[in-house]
Amino acid sequence: MKILIIDGQGGGIGRALTERLRARLPEAEILAVGANAAATAAMLRAGADAGATGENAVRVCCRDADVIAGPIGIVLADAMMGEITAAMAASVATARAKRVLIPVQRCATVIAGAENLPLQRLLEDAVDRIAEMDG
Repeated sequence: MKILIIDGQGGGIGRALTERLRARLPEAEILAVGANAAATAAMLRAGADAGATGENAVRVCCRDADVIAGPIGIVLADAMMGEITAAMAASVATARAKRVLIPVQRCATVIAGAENLPLQRLLEDAVDRIAEMDG
């Protein structure tokens, strides 16, 4: 299974997802794409197999991923303080991959029906759902 993790800003959510997925699915190929170099570096330090940075990397890596994971902002143009471009969001949204999005309620986006759970619980749920796809 090829898992693409996309994050921006400091890469904290992507780092945490990478760590948990590496522990739970050690055989999975985990690719990290950051909207900036700091986010990419954080995910690589957490155990991603490979990493790249920027809009074109998102566009290319979305083409053949089985699963794309990250905060919900990766499908919202101008999210993460403008780091997510319209092309990035469209690439994630139109990819053939299954998407597992962390419902972080920031950037003026509120997800109706989503509980305001602690980030740790959201990450655990995301990893559980991705692991179910592997089996």
